[in-house]
Amino acid sequence: MYILLGNFSLLEICYVTTTVPQMLANFLSTSKSISFVSCFAQFYFFFSFGCDEAFYLCIMAFDRCLAICRPLHYPRIMTRQLCTGLVIFGWSCGFIIFLTPVVLISQLPYCGPNIINHFVCDPAPLVMLSCSEDTTTQLVYSTFNAIFMIGTFLFILCSYALVILAVLRMPSEAGKQKAFSTCASQLTVVFLFFGSIMVMYVSPRAGHLVEVQKIVTLFYTVITPLCNPLIYSLRNKEMKAALRKVLGTERLVHKTQIRNQGEPSSIKTYLNKT
Repeated sequence: MYILLGNFSLLEICYVTTTVPQMLANFLSTSKSISFVSCFAQFYFFFSFGCDEAFYLCIMAFDRCLAICRPLHYPRIMTRQLCTGLVIFGWSCGFIIFLTPVVLISQLPYCGPNIINHFVCDPAPLVMLSCSEDTTTQLVYSTFNAIFMIGTFLFILCSYALVILAVLRMPSEAGKQKAFSTCASQLTVVFLFFGSIMVMYVSPRAGHLVEVQKIVTLFYTVITPLCNPLIYSLRNKEMKAALRKVLGTERLVHKTQIRNQGEPSSIKTYLNKT
């Protein structure tokens, strides 16, 4: 689990790096321009890392399903070779399958003002800048989005449905609580990530207003990656203790301990006897 989480964290760093530095530079710049090659390079790497992130969420769901539903067989199935293969698959698959949409959109004729009303090189404003309406490219791109996003999301939901069924059959309440706490953080990340991108690319009203597109894109490019480390860290005991300290609860406990330590020994002995 921690090997996959480490790779997922590195993937999120790469995912954010493709868009946020350019966006911050545009805030400070007066020209706010980007070359054709840089725009499509950003388009390719941003969506490739996004695809890899979806694949990693699927791999992590499969790993949790295997660990909870088949715990005795887990070491035999999830070998080092399989884990290495899944890590390589998660990093490389997005770069391979997203080549086709990028190549198709880059071949469209651009002869207009070439002004993108967006803070990233998103496919929707890029297609709108084209001089001709290529229905084939739009159909291929829409079909790819629908199959990929719905397919990965259904795989994750099915994996966690099996996990929930297995957890409900556990006789131990402590085991149930531990299993649910392990899966709750990842399910939160899944719904944050897939919820925003499905609203943007798979919903029936795909032609959203420009301002709505910007808000939704900002959500899954900045806000969701910002929340993910906090969501996963809340399972860590040291993180919980630090959070309680910041909120002030730890200070109250500490004061109570000091007050008890300062009591006379005779009172402590009397309290222990009673």
